[in-house]
Amino acid sequence: MDIGLVTLLLFACLMLCLMTGLPIAFALGSIAVLFMYFLWGPHALSITASVVFGKCMSSFILIAIPLFILMGATIQESGIAERLFRVVHLWMGHLGGGLAVAAVIACTIFAAMTGIGGAGTVTMGLIALPAMLSCHYDKRLASGCIVAGGALGILIPPSIIMIIYGMITGVSIGKLYAGGIFPGLLLSSLFIGYILVLCKLKPSAGPTFVSEEKITWGKKFLATRDLIPIIILISAVLGTIFGGVCTPTEGAAIGAAGSLACAALLHRLNWQILKKAAYTTLKLTGMVMWIVFGAYIFATVYIALGAPDLILKVVLATHLGYWGIFIVVQIMYFILGMLLDPGAIVMITAPISMPIVLAMGYDPVWFGVIFTMNMQMAFITPPFGYNLFYLKGVAAEDMLMKDIYLAIIPFVLLQATALAIVMIFPQIALWLPVLFFGG
Repeated sequence: MDIGLVTLLLFACLMLCLMTGLPIAFALGSIAVLFMYFLWGPHALSITASVVFGKCMSSFILIAIPLFILMGATIQESGIAERLFRVVHLWMGHLGGGLAVAAVIACTIFAAMTGIGGAGTVTMGLIALPAMLSCHYDKRLASGCIVAGGALGILIPPSIIMIIYGMITGVSIGKLYAGGIFPGLLLSSLFIGYILVLCKLKPSAGPTFVSEEKITWGKKFLATRDLIPIIILISAVLGTIFGGVCTPTEGAAIGAAGSLACAALLHRLNWQILKKAAYTTLKLTGMVMWIVFGAYIFATVYIALGAPDLILKVVLATHLGYWGIFIVVQIMYFILGMLLDPGAIVMITAPISMPIVLAMGYDPVWFGVIFTMNMQMAFITPPFGYNLFYLKGVAAEDMLMKDIYLAIIPFVLLQATALAIVMIFPQIALWLPVLFFGG
């Protein structure tokens, strides 16, 4: 059967399954199995077992996923994130929009401890959103900064998406982690700058926080002690990976153990918290791994049919040139991000995009960071951005979905701006990888 026709049928079936509400993991896996059966016969079904047990379950790097998730879940369940927000709030609360700025900074630090996009949004949605609304913040600013700030976990290491991308493409995960730091800080700075400028021009959007008690420098420095274990934990995880002392999986083990130690040092570790963190880890790891299984089987079938050669020929036949093809690929990712889970997009597109990367001469690390930034934007883009629904799930009933959709528009534009900046100035993403790993 012609590969072009097979491509149309594959993705038509995928869209049909998604429209019926079938989970993405089972949609990808079931479609792949059906196509295997009808194209190659019953004997081909053994490919499923060889992919799941041969490539996925035996992958050492995938062990990092549950370990990083445990690290983030422990931080979240132990209340360390609440202390983190309080510290930043003490330092930034006197500014117009200070609570929103504190939420973004807390999300940025939280992102460096979790590696997933939803944890920061849910945590700050429970802690920072009520605080902002009680201070009469514009609810669109309050919700928008939390949705956008929470998504930083997709980009800032230890990003789970980068682990999956590196595993599929063979790009060094350590280099991807190093490449994601400055773009992540750039995005966080853009969010903060936007909040400060907006609240300067329109003070009613983010009124200055007025505390009933006097906030002295002594109180600020005393509260800042809570950040010391967190800073040590982040430095230990990323420092050992960038220093070549540990692999990402070993760094994840340090992070998981370190998060338990942090909780114990702050007297927030007990059996109940440990049980909640374990359940959260089990649930999220199960979700991620089922997506990995389904998407890996789907990608294996599609690649076996000759998809990389087809896509490379189609792309090169457009004669759009270096930047034209790059922009078209990013637009394709953006559209997919509005419809699919970022993990599934990585698994489906990464194997077939690497021939394009190599043929066009794009730096694989730079391309991987740009791709991850695009997936971060997908995480907050309507209609199916996951963070939009995470915030809705923890917000008050009077926070309508329409309000969250409108709230995120300026932050999506800021993300698109950051994406363009890193495209034009690749050294933002490449300077640290070259410094740590050579180039």
